[in-house]
Amino acid sequence: MFGRGVISALYGWAFEKAGHEVEFYVRPGRKEQYGSELDLDILDGRASFKGVPVKEKWTIRMREELTPDHDYDLIVLSVNHNQFKDVVKVVGPNAGKATILIFNNLWDDLRDFAEGLPMDQIVWGFPGGGGGYRNARKLEGGFMKAVYLQTEETAASKPRHQSVAEVFRQAGFSFSWQKNIRDWYWLHFLMNVGMSAQVLKDGSHQELFRSPKKLAQMILLIREMLPLIAAKGGKVGLGASLAMRLPAGWIGYAMYRFLKIDSVLSAVMERLASTAYITRESFAHFPNDILADARRLGVSLPRLEAMERYFR
Repeated sequence: MFGRGVISALYGWAFEKAGHEVEFYVRPGRKEQYGSELDLDILDGRASFKGVPVKEKWTIRMREELTPDHDYDLIVLSVNHNQFKDVVKVVGPNAGKATILIFNNLWDDLRDFAEGLPMDQIVWGFPGGGGGYRNARKLEGGFMKAVYLQTEETAASKPRHQSVAEVFRQAGFSFSWQKNIRDWYWLHFLMNVGMSAQVLKDGSHQELFRSPKKLAQMILLIREMLPLIAAKGGKVGLGASLAMRLPAGWIGYAMYRFLKIDSVLSAVMERLASTAYITRESFAHFPNDILADARRLGVSLPRLEAMERYFR
């Protein structure tokens, strides 16, 4: 697992429980800073919509170097999209024969995003979980049963895709298969932009999640940005397109009600908010990147532009 972030830790724990050997690559000096134990307070959603509470001390293995002669079968990359180029500098020359699972948000074309990595070794996917660190050693979060993966037919290597799917399957996960993973990434990225910009304007996740009206404003932001996907050569799926045509107030109220249900998803969002794990700077990368691209492509985003002072 590249890094010891929330997603790496959550899925690393699940993989180890399924019988795999898991190690975390961390930057020099971080082994001593982090210590060898993680204090987990998470919800495991593989068997329950509400999630099974897990509270335990988990001893992990970390390493501060990566060389091409390693014997890893799988390297999982899940970092902030703006940090990915730095990740490539480490993994690219040291990938060896391992399959690389890119488990990440992204807004570039896939080949541009992964430039410097061996493309024929990559499988593209996205997690179904999240949360935050309360401190350097306490993780509060959770994951759902499903993960998102490109289909086998669209993978550069079917055997590598099958091996990744088997790792998740053995660990008790199910799949949401994406025939066009690139366009799915782009839509998901715009959803993150809408949430990030609205959170920065409102001051916190809690302010957003507790207000149907503010959630409706977030929906209007996302709807405004959808033409960017076509401008980049992509296409919004029929289901998402139809859903986004519903009155924003309806969608905002439905989201408000859903977030009040006792579920893994609502707990993940609450823990993300309460830990304040993602910094303002990290949130600001999302709308800043989109606004820059919109101006380059000549797509007007008046709602987002009016909020620019909150994330500049």
